Amino acid sequence: MSVKDFIEKDYYAALGVPKNADADAIKKAYRKLAVEFHPDKNKGDAAAEERFKEISEAHAVLSDQARRAEYDEVRATSASGGYRNPGAGAAGASGGFDFSDLFGGAGSPSGGFGDVFGDLFGGGRGQGRRRGPRRGDDYETQTSISFVEGIDGATVSLRIATDAPCSVCAGSGAQPGTRISQCGTCQGSGQVSRNAGGFAFAEPCSACHGRGRVVETPCSTCRGRGIAAQTRTINARLPQGVRDGQRIRLKGKGGAGEPGAPAGDLFVTVKVAAHKLFTRSGKNLTMTVPLSFSEATLGADVKVPTLHADAVTLRIPAGTSSGKTFRVKGAGVKNSKTGDGDLLVTVEVAVPQRLTESMKAAVEAFKDATAEMDVRADLFGEQ
Repeated sequence: MSVKDFIEKDYYAALGVPKNADADAIKKAYRKLAVEFHPDKNKGDAAAEERFKEISEAHAVLSDQARRAEYDEVRATSASGGYRNPGAGAAGASGGFDFSDLFGGAGSPSGGFGDVFGDLFGGGRGQGRRRGPRRGDDYETQTSISFVEGIDGATVSLRIATDAPCSVCAGSGAQPGTRISQCGTCQGSGQVSRNAGGFAFAEPCSACHGRGRVVETPCSTCRGRGIAAQTRTINARLPQGVRDGQRIRLKGKGGAGEPGAPAGDLFVTVKVAAHKLFTRSGKNLTMTVPLSFSEATLGADVKVPTLHADAVTLRIPAGTSSGKTFRVKGAGVKNSKTGDGDLLVTVEVAVPQRLTESMKAAVEAFKDATAEMDVRADLFGEQ
């Protein structure tokens, strides 16, 4: 993005966040908007596609600490009258400088000071303004998997619309059959040195736009950019134990960079469906198993299912209370690094809703046999 973009575009407004928003607020706002305006959800809607590009550009700047600092500095200086947009009137009208003169517009001496300005914001340390070919954009998407796939891991197919290497020129930016030569001005480095006020500054080569090479005949499809918008399918492997809402980074699977620059990343938010029997607590699986009154009172061997293996048998001791939890070792989430989790089985005494006459008589007999037992005696002891 150019300095002109920084002055003219309000990236905070694009994401709907205040200027003092922290990184988490920016990320949350971007995720919400990216899902709402994603091309897959708005097929054929040019306005939604343009909005998606706008919020992606805003996120690319505001999520990068160095680029955000540069953006804020440029905006603050512009607001104070330090420089203004081209066509805003004569320089003397506002007491400021002409933006076009300051940043290398027509009539500016030695090409202007735009590149010097870029160096002042961290160019010498690899931060601040990006030099040469632009890295590809990062993209966001989401996918839904079953509970078992979340535990075992899964390979999913993601259909996304991103910038991709141009299929006609294979990402070279040159019309097929034409030459690509090394830039004679920068000797292929993509940068040249320029003296300004006794200091030497490195700046992108104007002859090759920082690419280090010259395309004699630009590709007619991508107009020499080497990238074009495409809808493509990416097969991604999700790890074992992926959690609901977890965000997975697929390095280099985002938008294609300009020739000579790396691709961006793809961030996948995973939605894991609920299971009818099991829930998850860290690396452990949990479930609730009903017991009859007689099983809880007299004790019993009870079979319970596991997620993958055959059923296991739990030995329930006599006098087991409702809510007691039993542990089945190694029957939880599989993890080669931290060790396998366990299955935690909580028992719950089931109270019959309908009684036959014989059942009712048995309960009455039990009631008479335990008449001297006061299960609430401790409630009224000494305070």
